[in-house]
Amino acid sequence: MIRYALHCERNHEFETWFQSSSAYDSQVKRKLVTCPICGSAKVEKAIMAPRIVGKKGRGRATAPPEPSATAAPEAAPSGSTSLMLAQERELRAKLKELRDHIVKNADNVGEKFANEARAMHYGDKEHRPIYGEASPEEAKSLIDEGIEVSPLPTLPEDRN
Repeated sequence: MIRYALHCERNHEFETWFQSSSAYDSQVKRKLVTCPICGSAKVEKAIMAPRIVGKKGRGRATAPPEPSATAAPEAAPSGSTSLMLAQERELRAKLKELRDHIVKNADNVGEKFANEARAMHYGDKEHRPIYGEASPEEAKSLIDEGIEVSPLPTLPEDRN
């Protein structure tokens, strides 16, 4: 998985996860990546600092401080926090809506996901919307074969 900082033509900034850089390129080309704020499909990668973790520091890395964290915090407008919370709630609601739509309109094939996806990709079975379970190795293998897969959006409250 790779996380990209993106911005739309109206300079709204947001982050999104992709299986790979080629998955990002494919989805942008098909106009599947849209701004969660305005809905624009004209998005581009924004500059972002890499997060590199050495072997000794695995699991203990911290993200670089945000620019506002290094500036005087009291100078930040009080409304910016509530705006971020509102945007986060809106994004979570949209992710939940997407997940609910997929679950309602696709067949859950469970642990047979990789086999079903391959069969449809190679024409052995009729194409239909499916979801299910696949190990990271199975997902990588599907992607390596040119089969487009994406994880279902999962929110923290889904795990409780």
